[in-house]
Amino acid sequence: MRWKLNPLGATGVEVSPVTLGGGPLGGMPENFGYDVAERDAIDLVRAVLDSDIRTIDTSNGYSGGRSEERIGRAIAENGGLPSDAVVITKVDPAGSDYSGDRIRRSLAESAERLGIAPLPVVHLHDPEFHDFDEMTRPGGAVEALVAARDRGEVGHIGLAGGDVRQMARYFELGVFEVLLVHNRWTLVDRSAGPLIERAHHQGVAVVNAAVLGGGILADPTGRNTNYGYRPAPRATLAAVAQMRRVCERHGTDLATAAIRFSTRDTRFATTIVGISKIARIESTIQAATADLPEALWQELESLVPAAENWLDAPAGR
Repeated sequence: MRWKLNPLGATGVEVSPVTLGGGPLGGMPENFGYDVAERDAIDLVRAVLDSDIRTIDTSNGYSGGRSEERIGRAIAENGGLPSDAVVITKVDPAGSDYSGDRIRRSLAESAERLGIAPLPVVHLHDPEFHDFDEMTRPGGAVEALVAARDRGEVGHIGLAGGDVRQMARYFELGVFEVLLVHNRWTLVDRSAGPLIERAHHQGVAVVNAAVLGGGILADPTGRNTNYGYRPAPRATLAAVAQMRRVCERHGTDLATAAIRFSTRDTRFATTIVGISKIARIESTIQAATADLPEALWQELESLVPAAENWLDAPAGR
């Protein structure tokens, strides 16, 4: 019996409560600390297509396009994409080129790799690393993505990135139907709080990604000291250690609590979780639906590090 699907805001697209994160599928050991072989990635996607997880997230730029290519091959081997499954991707620059022409090429590359046209949902990916005025000028990246939607090449467009101060500038353009935040609404970091609230109240779909903080919240050994792909502050490391002990006392583990923290939040249409092994599909689903006591959440909330330790500390801190 399938999960009940959630509406992706007002797009008309439906998504499962958990989305397969396609970042690891192309092999990005520099980010994840391990590689994934092509055959393993294809088999994983095929297993996901046969599971309760009905949504896959990827990007044009993940591993130079290998993530999309492997997903596309899995879909082809599967005999096509099931009618209730959705693949969401993102446009990416080529080096420093994030022009309108680059947007059009990125969309064409993604459609060819995935074997999907029109692309149902496409995010503008990590625009915070580029000049806002250049990205938003007439004929620039944002306008090109909007035009692709207007032409029917893309069903709906979203905004996906990190630094919430820069993301807020793009969000205020009012053209995006979906907001994806990563590493910034987790057990130990709430940087995206105001932006999430703004999107939710405006009826824009919100997607939460990297809820394991790049792996630190899934590491039972405590050896991982990076949060959001950078060295974590001492206060964050201390909070993670304390939260791990709290979870153990309540008969669960920190990774389960980290995933459930997001899936229990009704503001999120879906939670993206990177999965690199078939065996983790079922355990991820179990974590996403775990029945954890309210006392656990209260204890964990009391341990959230002070805001100056978050990735995007509020102004003035």
